[in-house]
Amino acid sequence: MRLVIVGDTLLDKDVQGSVRRVAPDAPAPVLDEEHVRERPGGAGLAALLAAQSGQEVALVTALADDAGGHRLSELLAEAGVKVYALPLPGATPEKVRLRAGDHVLLRLDRGGEPQAPGDAPAAVLDLLREAAAVLVSDYGRGVARHPELRRALGETKAPIVWDPHPNGPSPVPTVRLVTPNLAEVRKLSGDAGGGSMLAAAQRGGQAMRQHWRAGAVVVTCGADGAVLCHSGTTPLVVPAPSVGDGDTCGAGDRFAATAALALAEGALVSEAVQQAVAAASSYVSSGGVTAALAPAAPAETSHERIGADDAGRLVAEVHARGGTVVATGGCFDLLHVGHLATLRAARKLGDCLIVCLNSDDSVRGLKGPERPLNPQNDRARLLAALDCVDAVVVFEESTPEAVLTWLRPDVWVKGGDYDSVPESDLVESWGGQTVFVPYLDGRSTTNTIAAAQAAPTRR
Repeated sequence: MRLVIVGDTLLDKDVQGSVRRVAPDAPAPVLDEEHVRERPGGAGLAALLAAQSGQEVALVTALADDAGGHRLSELLAEAGVKVYALPLPGATPEKVRLRAGDHVLLRLDRGGEPQAPGDAPAAVLDLLREAAAVLVSDYGRGVARHPELRRALGETKAPIVWDPHPNGPSPVPTVRLVTPNLAEVRKLSGDAGGGSMLAAAQRGGQAMRQHWRAGAVVVTCGADGAVLCHSGTTPLVVPAPSVGDGDTCGAGDRFAATAALALAEGALVSEAVQQAVAAASSYVSSGGVTAALAPAAPAETSHERIGADDAGRLVAEVHARGGTVVATGGCFDLLHVGHLATLRAARKLGDCLIVCLNSDDSVRGLKGPERPLNPQNDRARLLAALDCVDAVVVFEESTPEAVLTWLRPDVWVKGGDYDSVPESDLVESWGGQTVFVPYLDGRSTTNTIAAAQAAPTRR
C-alpha cells in the first residue's frame, strides 16, 4: 500500500542555545548557540510522520537546486520517503527557530515569495493515479495549485485527504476529507459569529464543505478534539483522549497523515477521524516533533497498566517506599455503579489498587456458557481506565488464590454482599488483611441482564 503526499516542503532548523545576558548594543537577549537540528517541514514533515507507520510513502513536492533542497532530499531519503521533485525556481524556503529551553525566542523565515513549480514529470502523474490514498499537505507555496497535479488528483480513484492553507487553492471536488483547524475555517468561511467553539466549528465546517463540494470537513480544535461535518445535519464531535501542553508543531500533519492512512486501509471517515484525533493528541502529549523524530528508544512495557509485569512492578515500588498494596477481584462483566463504589472505597484503603480479573474461561466456569458478555481485554481496559485502579491482572483459575500468592497484597477487599471470603486464610498467611466495603444494594450484573431481557421490545 502506498500513501502519496503532495505539497510544499520546507527546511526547518531549530537553533538551540542558552540565554545568559542581554546584548550591550540593543535590548535583546543573546543566544549562545549549542546545537542545530534540521528536519523537513510542511509536507515533508507529514511524509516523515506517515513513514513511521511502516507503510510505503511517496512525496510529490518542489525542491530548489540549492543546499537546502539537497539537504531535504537527504533527510527524506534517510527516513525511507521516496521523493518525486518538481523543479522549484529560487531558493528552498526555510524556517529557523531560535530556541532557549522550551521557548522560541524568534523565528526567521527565508526563501522569499513563493514561486510556481516547474512541469510535473509523467511518473508523478502516474503515481497519483495509482495511489492507495493521497494526502495534500498545502502550505500555501504553490504545489497544490499546480494545474497538472490538480488534474491528476481529480482523476484518481484513491481517497484524498486535503490539509488546506488560507493562502492556498480550494481542494479538488473529489476530495474525501478536508482538515482545517478552527482558526483556518473561521478565516476561510468569513465566520465572525459568536457562540461556542462547537457552534463555530459546525457553522464554518458545513459552509466550507458545501463551498468545496467535499465529502466531509473535519474542523480540528486542538485540545478540544475535532468536529466532523458531513452530509447529515448533526456533526460528529470527537473529544481528545488526553490534553497535552507540549509543542503543537506538526500536530496537524500527524492528524492528516493518520486520517489518510486509515482511509487507505478501508476505514470509514468517522473511524479515520477518531484515529487521527487520538494520534494527534498522543503526539503532543509525548513531546511533539522533537520526540516523534527522535531515534527509537527500547520498547517499554505496557502503558495500559494491564498485566502481571505492570502489577508486579507496582507492588515492588509501593512496598519499597513503605506503602500499602490493596487488591480486589471479580468478573466485572458489565461495569456498573456498584462496581465503581467498591473500587473507589478499596482504593482509599492504601496507596495503590490492583484488580484481579477473571478471564473469559474463568467467568464461563462460574457464570455459565453465555457469560461473559464482554471479553476479558475489553473488561481489563475499562477497569484500567478508571482513576481509582492502578493495575489489572487477568487470572485463569476459578479463584484468585494463585495470583494473590505472588502479588501478596496488604489488604484484600470484597464488596459487602459477601459473608466470608475463602481467600482470607491465604492473605493472612503473609500478614495481610481481608476487609469488606459497603455494597450498593440492588446493583448487580445479573440483575442488569435480567432487566434488559425482560424489557419489552419496541418497534
